[in-house]
Amino acid sequence: MKKSEVYDLMFEIKANYAPFVVSDDEVERHFKHLKDFPLSSALKNIDAYVKTNQYPPKIADIRGKLGEQMDGEISKRQAAENEAYLIHWSLKESEPPSGYWQNIREKLRGEQHA
Repeated sequence: MKKSEVYDLMFEIKANYAPFVVSDDEVERHFKHLKDFPLSSALKNIDAYVKTNQYPPKIADIRGKLGEQMDGEISKRQAAENEAYLIHWSLKESEPPSGYWQNIREKLRGEQHA
């Protein structure tokens, strides 16, 4: 995120939380912790945050739970791959490869890290 984008972000917060202070010092502090974070993700997190919180977001709230977001994306990708395999096998009217269902059960139980 660029410093000019931090200003945009902070003005968005200010629009939702009148007491929120937008100063050069606050912009510098936020920029220090957000320069490696994409503005689009920050705005998305702020949008979700303002719907359920009455106090202005902290930097951690702006960043969101990036690890959880990444895990969620990985899970979505794996689910889509599994669905594609199942569709492929159903069209071929054949069974999944040997061990497929056991592998899925292990993944769901957290027994496998691949």
